[in-house]
Amino acid sequence: MSLVLAPTRELALQIYDEARKFSYRSRVRPCVVYGGADIGQQIRDLERGCHLLVATPGRLVDMMERGKIGLDFCKTGPTPTWCWVLLNRTHRVLSPHSYLVLDEADRMLDMGFEPQIRRIVEQDSMPCKGMRQTMMFSATFPKEIQILARDFLEDYIFLAVGRVGSTSENITQKVVWVEESDKRSFLLDLLNATVIPSEVQDNTGDTIEKPGKDSLTLVFVETKKGADALEDFLYREGYACTSIHGDRSQRDREEALHQFRSGRCPILVATAVAARGLDISNVKHVINFDLPSDIEEYVHRIGRTGRVGNLGLATSFFNDKNGNITKDLLDILVEAKQEVPSWLESLAYEHQHKSTSRGRSKRYRFSGGFGARDYRQTSATSNAGGFGGRGGRNQSVHGGNRGFGGGGFGNFYSSDGYGGNYSHSQVDWWGN
Repeated sequence: MSLVLAPTRELALQIYDEARKFSYRSRVRPCVVYGGADIGQQIRDLERGCHLLVATPGRLVDMMERGKIGLDFCKTGPTPTWCWVLLNRTHRVLSPHSYLVLDEADRMLDMGFEPQIRRIVEQDSMPCKGMRQTMMFSATFPKEIQILARDFLEDYIFLAVGRVGSTSENITQKVVWVEESDKRSFLLDLLNATVIPSEVQDNTGDTIEKPGKDSLTLVFVETKKGADALEDFLYREGYACTSIHGDRSQRDREEALHQFRSGRCPILVATAVAARGLDISNVKHVINFDLPSDIEEYVHRIGRTGRVGNLGLATSFFNDKNGNITKDLLDILVEAKQEVPSWLESLAYEHQHKSTSRGRSKRYRFSGGFGARDYRQTSATSNAGGFGGRGGRNQSVHGGNRGFGGGGFGNFYSSDGYGGNYSHSQVDWWGN
């Protein structure tokens, strides 16, 4: 039997849908339990049998405390065979193997889920860590979270695909200085440039096919109130959009994602609930209307585009409120070989030389960033100081004052499948 834990309902549903595909026409029966949905229906579904359970920690703990789910250790036969037992009042399923999977493991262990994870893994009848296979997945894995994860692992292997915490070169990252009061008007300019409005005509008067599901835009904000306000604003401006955040009902959240995936609402305004793990095809543009307070969240957000070898664009609105991630953001851009505005490099230099008494934004942040390597391995090299030795980066690519120079979006886009042409004849987004 397998138990897969995910931090959000949407991610749990996505994993469940994928499990159904892999188990099609086999004897493996997946089930899913998550908050916000009818618990009675979920219990009835479990009673029909389950070999792979996908769950969010809160709902799983609830069912365990109700006595509807147990993770029992079972030994049978002359040769010990270990298995998990998923049980309720009348039903029990046995399996010769046991697996525990934590998706987005760093968030599961750091963002308030740790007590629930310990309740599930250590305080019930789940097989101990030496008698089960335990797997943890994430794009970011800070050192302190690796240390915490040792409690659930035994003699484990750290496998890194690419650089943990880094971003794909398939994603073109743009950072632009936008004052808080100018964000909405700048966003409209950006959306207008991508030809998302409902009716577009060419020079002959013929209607051009709308981008729809082939070109989706994901806009991230920091607060639930901000998500609702921005959705209302875009709707009043004539854009087909929807929003998703923690205060919406589960039915509304699922409907919003369905409308976004189908292209009926090609713009989705979202909080961090949509930042991790969601795999939505044809997300061509991620816009950080509000930059997050930590760089790990930034990495996950822009990872919603440029997936599976496709190209994508991530545009971030930066201003004085985002000073705490200046240096980390610069490091991300440099490592991914992105253009770096000169004002960002100057701000990062200033930030580095300020008083070190100002703490990091997250308790587990540490020198070296995101847990790019197994913390058990001692590094033979130290980080180079200053900004003068960044691999001989060509300074000529930097723009002028708070800008990228050149042609902004105009020279980057032609008609190559990003949902429209960016034309620099309308507005100079980079402030030149």
